Amino acid sequence: MKILVVDDEKDVQTLFEQRFRKEIRSNEMDFIFAFSGEDALIYLNQHEHEAVLILSDINMPGMSGLELLKHIKQKYHKPPPVVMMITAYGDAENFNMAKELGADDFLTKPVDFTALKEKLKPTN
Repeated sequence: MKILVVDDEKDVQTLFEQRFRKEIRSNEMDFIFAFSGEDALIYLNQHEHEAVLILSDINMPGMSGLELLKHIKQKYHKPPPVVMMITAYGDAENFNMAKELGADDFLTKPVDFTALKEKLKPTN
């Protein structure tokens, strides 16, 4: 499973690589990191059907995660990637806006990696 993680905090890459070390080594999961909404769109334009799951921070400089979500849901339909939004704030406004724009799930920071791994497990 190819997962695109979008977050302006660069240490997120190290965190994900540590927490998913076993899954990365066994080739269950492959993570790509974009450090802005703009970089994420460039990646998606070049690799349209690769990312099956996108984990995006909401609060980023430049293009916010909500703007990125809107672009993704308008442009990528076949197959549509699953988009989970991540925010440091558990506020209702961002949650409601993300749901309205078509977010498939909503996570808060700090990310609960045990819960995230459960969500990412393939359903058999």
